[in-house]
Amino acid sequence: MKQRVEVVKAGRIVVKVGSSSLTQRGRIDLERLRLLVDAIAARRVEGTEVVLVSSGAIAAGLAPMGLRSRPRDLATQQAAASVGQGLLMARYSDAFAAHGLRVGQVLLTVDDVTRRSHYRNAYRTFARLLELGVVPIVNENDTVATTEIRFGDNDRLAALTSHLVHTDLLVLLSDVDGLYDGDPRKPGTTMLTDVRGPADLKALQIGRTGSSGVGTGGMQTKVEAAAIATEAGIPVVLTSAAHVGEALRGDPVGTLFHPTGRRRKTRLLWLAHATSGQGRLILDEGAVRAVTERRSSLLPAGITAIEGKFSAGDPVDLVSPAGVVIARGLVNYDATELPDLLGRSTRDLARELGPTYEREVVHRDDLVLL
Repeated sequence: MKQRVEVVKAGRIVVKVGSSSLTQRGRIDLERLRLLVDAIAARRVEGTEVVLVSSGAIAAGLAPMGLRSRPRDLATQQAAASVGQGLLMARYSDAFAAHGLRVGQVLLTVDDVTRRSHYRNAYRTFARLLELGVVPIVNENDTVATTEIRFGDNDRLAALTSHLVHTDLLVLLSDVDGLYDGDPRKPGTTMLTDVRGPADLKALQIGRTGSSGVGTGGMQTKVEAAAIATEAGIPVVLTSAAHVGEALRGDPVGTLFHPTGRRRKTRLLWLAHATSGQGRLILDEGAVRAVTERRSSLLPAGITAIEGKFSAGDPVDLVSPAGVVIARGLVNYDATELPDLLGRSTRDLARELGPTYEREVVHRDDLVLL
């Protein structure tokens, strides 16, 4: 059996496991969890650094709270996560300790990794944990995240974390053993062993939701996460949690998504894929060309209108006169400040209002084209 070179050579791996692979009837399935930990520990013994992105906090909190299914409202989800996260970490700590390994909890929100100072802190934390031989266990900080600032699902969180920690490989574990060209429960469907680009996915029928009722995504979210990672130069293996041992050994199980792009600045990847615009800036044609063709900063003179409520540092969408979103960036002004600045040069604003107004609305380093 020929092993996958991308997996065997990986010196740092991010593994993502979903709620349905860890829990049953609102409780943590210890046998499934130990299978996962044993496979990760075996790779750690070989010297590979591993970051685990683990769902399951909300699902683990259901039974202790007397809930039969995942709640729909955010407040109850956060309450379940608060109860379940501690239980989940305790089980992981015990299971990894049996292999002489320590774990560290890392809870992230979108805000932690889109604002410049925050994402640098996140990277330093991961780097130090790995340097100390600790296995970081990552989850979205469900207890404080709001509807407006959520990753949305841990598949996307895993893809973005892969870029943040400069990983060599992402392994997405599902309750399905790979990517099929249709519903795997129906006869006549075939699993794809390799995906080399978007063209391989055009004819596929991909479901959005899983069958367990405890997760937040399905195969579509995993394919989207694989696209985020591969566009940044990171190969992805998608398979079932039951095959985690083979996947981490490099056996040809599941589906391998091959890299399609090169690594780019981490914060820009987060900005493109982990945020939504808190407002909209409508640009004139000259500003559109400056941003898209010359990759220039956005100045007040190029803005014709603003929409929405936002504060300095928030992500906003940059929109063409035709209403097409062309870019997203971190704005340097509050929404209440901008109306008096539109269409004016920064030099005139500085002369009239003071030197603090001689600055871009969105700096080019805080801007990503969409």
